[in-house]
Amino acid sequence: MKKISTLFAKDPNNLARVVNKINAENAWVINGEAIATRKFDGTSSAIINGELYKRFDAKKGRTIPANAIPCQEADLISGHHPHWLKCDRSKSEDKHFFEAFDRLEDKTDGTYELCGPKVQGNPENFEKHTLVKHGSEILDFVSLDFDDLEKTLSENDIEGIVFHHISDGRMCKLRKTDFGIKRLKLEAV
Repeated sequence: MKKISTLFAKDPNNLARVVNKINAENAWVINGEAIATRKFDGTSSAIINGELYKRFDAKKGRTIPANAIPCQEADLISGHHPHWLKCDRSKSEDKHFFEAFDRLEDKTDGTYELCGPKVQGNPENFEKHTLVKHGSEILDFVSLDFDDLEKTLSENDIEGIVFHHISDGRMCKLRKTDFGIKRLKLEAV
């Protein structure tokens, strides 16, 4: 899965934030050619030909394991080069992936987010390790205005939004952190 761009342009004075200007490459979202879906906060994974894979980020200087599948070309500036690496049942680091995979009723090829108690601090508050298919939770917006999207993200406890082009597979994202909004801390009951 290729890294995807942000809907709005980055603030040149603070690249962690966005400004009220659409990235030209993502004008299709505002033109009504997108389906908005919930962005889950976990670890990217994939099912390819019925086999389970996890994301491996080969940053500059990091050795790419044999049989890793590249997701895109390496970024010439950052050196970022994401790959899919097949999960291995004998490795403890892959155990949560398989807990979720084994519970999955429909093992359809595609990309997923692994969420659960031992993943990224469990901001999604899942009780069990779960593979959530990317694009599975569709969101409905009255407005795609900058201020309205910021308000939506501030009022809802989600990581963000992924916009999927209706016909050609393009995607872009918008996270609450792009506006400087922090995720709510869920309290145990």
